[in-house]
Amino acid sequence: MAVTFLGVRHHSPACARLVADTIDALQPAYVLVEGPADLNERIGELLLGHELPVAVFTSYRDGERRHGSWAPFCAYSPEWVALTHGQAAGAELRFIDLPAWHPAFAGRSNRYADAELRYADVIQRLCRSFDVDNVDVLWDHLVEIAPADRLAERLAVYFDLLRGEAAAGESDTAREAYMAQWVRAAAAAAGDRPVVVVTGGFHRPALIAQSQGGTDWPAIPALLADAVGGSYLVPFSFRRLDAFDGYQSGMPSPEYYQQVWEAGPETAAQHLVESVAGRLRARKQPVSTADLIAARTTADGLAAVRGHGCASRADVLDGLASALVNEALDVPLPWASRGQLRPGSHPVVVEMVAALSGTRTGRLHPATPAPPLVRNVREVCAAAGLDDSAEWDLDLLRAEDRERSRILHRLRVLSVPGFHRDSGPRTGLDPVLREHWTARPDDHRYTAIVEAGGYGATLADACAAILAERAASAGRDVDSLAGVLFDAALSGTSDVSTRALSDIEDTVAAAADLGALGRMLTVVLTMWRHDRLFGTAHSATLGTVIASAVRRILWLAEGVHGAAATADLGRIGAWVACRDGLRYAGPALQLDQAAALEVAARVAADQLAPPDLRGAAFGLGWALGAAAVEPIRAVRGAFRPESAGDWLAGLFALAREEVLHTEDVIALLDELLGAMAADDFLIALPALRQAFAFFPPRERETIANRLLARRGLTGSGRALLRGVPDPELIATGMVLDDRVDVVLREAGLLVTTGAES
Repeated sequence: MAVTFLGVRHHSPACARLVADTIDALQPAYVLVEGPADLNERIGELLLGHELPVAVFTSYRDGERRHGSWAPFCAYSPEWVALTHGQAAGAELRFIDLPAWHPAFAGRSNRYADAELRYADVIQRLCRSFDVDNVDVLWDHLVEIAPADRLAERLAVYFDLLRGEAAAGESDTAREAYMAQWVRAAAAAAGDRPVVVVTGGFHRPALIAQSQGGTDWPAIPALLADAVGGSYLVPFSFRRLDAFDGYQSGMPSPEYYQQVWEAGPETAAQHLVESVAGRLRARKQPVSTADLIAARTTADGLAAVRGHGCASRADVLDGLASALVNEALDVPLPWASRGQLRPGSHPVVVEMVAALSGTRTGRLHPATPAPPLVRNVREVCAAAGLDDSAEWDLDLLRAEDRERSRILHRLRVLSVPGFHRDSGPRTGLDPVLREHWTARPDDHRYTAIVEAGGYGATLADACAAILAERAASAGRDVDSLAGVLFDAALSGTSDVSTRALSDIEDTVAAAADLGALGRMLTVVLTMWRHDRLFGTAHSATLGTVIASAVRRILWLAEGVHGAAATADLGRIGAWVACRDGLRYAGPALQLDQAAALEVAARVAADQLAPPDLRGAAFGLGWALGAAAVEPIRAVRGAFRPESAGDWLAGLFALAREEVLHTEDVIALLDELLGAMAADDFLIALPALRQAFAFFPPRERETIANRLLARRGLTGSGRALLRGVPDPELIATGMVLDDRVDVVLREAGLLVTTGAES
């Protein structure tokens, strides 16, 4: 029995060649590959004849967590080459790692993320020793453009050095212990025939140390009883594979390394220069032959200085940047560090990175199994006449168009690309009855539907599950919850699961922002009362939200203090929404109006509460026919120059119609405002203007007519309102008049009416 351990870097052409050469030479009985063991019965699906790149997407969901991850493969992935060459050699193929949903992969969206980067101290020391910028440049220097002889020995030394004596983390330890069981079982089963093990180089030392002894084939972990999960092949793209686009692992610049794999580093360098020049010229950027000669000359010179037998990726890129970028750079060159392309990168640099990345997108073999959701989406869209490329102007009053709208919104909730709503209702308050949608083909649509397949077998079920998850994760963000509820209405998800309903109640019960609660309750109440359009009228889900929100607003309002606080339109709006909830939904939802009125009475009488809340609380009682005190007495008692406008803002917002139809209150306000000193009026004016803004123009005109009538004047209230110049200017003039009067009186020069001159 001979076990050959090949430690590789994921998506490395040099490592892929080493794997291919080793398997071809040894003709092993088993080829063991770092990959999800729960796919062993389906390895044949990987080898159907896909156009690469492709990926295994795994989704997992239980009562506590949700996880999604990818295991990507391209032509130069060592794991892919191990499978294809192992199959050609007649070997038994096995994935030997834990399933992607296992807790050992928690927080990792990519199975093949570089393990050594989680232990970066040695990497940093090596980069300093070789005077290179980062691990990608170091790897090219040591592996990709280095001589191929003795590569296996160099890799072993490199990965042993990276691993060192440091203990692996808990997740890596669990994975390595599991993979070692497969190695021991395969070695025992192979007899005298070879076994080849292909894993990330970081794991190689641990697997060698644990490879002695025989064992049975390990069991494959099963999903928990309440869990939902599965793995499916999806098309992948070079753009998603690229580290410059946020990919966690392996080599950046996939198109460049594809060329290295197919034709070697010298041809790849030439291809990169030609690709960059082509992209720039296509965008009308001047690139002369002299520029390209300068770039190539610089790259060759850098390669010689850096000890490279041929120009590396960084050499070529530095040469291109030197020849084509003439301005000072605002951000560092992206290949000088790992990570995504930064905002503000030079346009030429952006095109260089795009050329490195490439545009290849994988395509699955037609016989590839897919989750049920893929077929359901195809059937639902076909039945509704929703093509891949079209525009739709939907009349939401027509049942057929309304059903189309719901399907499109379900696709939007699932984040399926290629469908865009150009116009339509944005909140439950919008009187918009039409929508316009545009659909365009998108290479990532199939992948997105497969990814969403973990939520349900049908479009409706998957949409409901995602909305329930969003509701559960809303936390104390009531605005997010309002978005969930409106998306539920748009998508025709009228009621949700018991668990989701509990999560919604918890979110409302934990909310601390009165303004956000009020905004949400306003939308939800409107949808509950009137929305026959989306089928949410008297929805049980919305009814639960209304009841919870009313209770929470009352509880929060009673705890707000700050006697000197100015009016807050958000919390006033919360009182308005609470009033409407009690008025329009109270009987149907069995809301406790008596308890609400008791709270309102306490807040109205609380001198530590902000004036706007006291006015709103009194207005709530008055509007519901149970004012705590007589309105005249309440207005007179609350009228203080420094806070009158704030108190009235709350009152007018809640009991505007009651004020308008109570002549005595209008007369009292006229009296109190007319008696204010000019200085007091100037202080109170901004808040008073805000308060009276709660009356729409026609009602302000009605008030003006009554004021004219009280003075025995004829004329139009509308003309009076239009004839008033800037009130602040008038108030300032009144203050100035008072001050002049004081000066004249002190000088004995003020002449009163009827006195002798």
